[in-house]
Amino acid sequence: MLITVVTIFPEFFSGPLSLSIPSRAAAAGAVHYRIVNLRDYTHDKHRTVDDYPYGGGAGMVMKPEPFFEAIDALAPSGPIVLLSPRGRRFTQDDARRFAAGSELTILCGHYKDVDQRVADHLATEEISIGDFVVSGGEPAALAVIDATVRLLPGALGDMDSALGDSFYDRGLSAPSYTRPPDYRGFAVPEVLISGDHKKIEQWRRSNESAGPKTKDQSPK
Repeated sequence: MLITVVTIFPEFFSGPLSLSIPSRAAAAGAVHYRIVNLRDYTHDKHRTVDDYPYGGGAGMVMKPEPFFEAIDALAPSGPIVLLSPRGRRFTQDDARRFAAGSELTILCGHYKDVDQRVADHLATEEISIGDFVVSGGEPAALAVIDATVRLLPGALGDMDSALGDSFYDRGLSAPSYTRPPDYRGFAVPEVLISGDHKKIEQWRRSNESAGPKTKDQSPK
């Protein structure tokens, strides 16, 4: 799989993509990352990618020309995703769909906004990772990449780990526990150390899709 990221901060990705699962997936040959500097598709000495918004107002808007010219040059064949607060919410189904393809291109905005013509006439879809604001599309791109590449063959040592994740054909997965069985008076549910695999599976299924709970800090 080829994942291309178009950004004005290519150095943002060098560390995260060289670590953990994104790095393991690349080492296994499951994915290749192509990080593209949007400023390479500008034509002035200042390599300008933004300008003042029509109609006035605070902040700067990213210009359409560099994005269009970058995509013209790269000629991607798969989805072209613009990360935007106006996009629909990214889900595990999206990650699975992207992982099943051979190519994914991600466009990272910055400043106040991206010229709407990029969303309307260049991107094939517009995605948000949540109802909050970050400084640019780069953190969101990393979230989309990580969620996608961990589903590729060779990314995880055990694919059963991915199959047991939250949102993989289920809602939230059941809570997890490990040793010791009792810590500071806080005990692991007895069923999990019973050795009865049928009851353990029933417990896990009954505890899936549970939302956040009020924490009780008192020892049991």
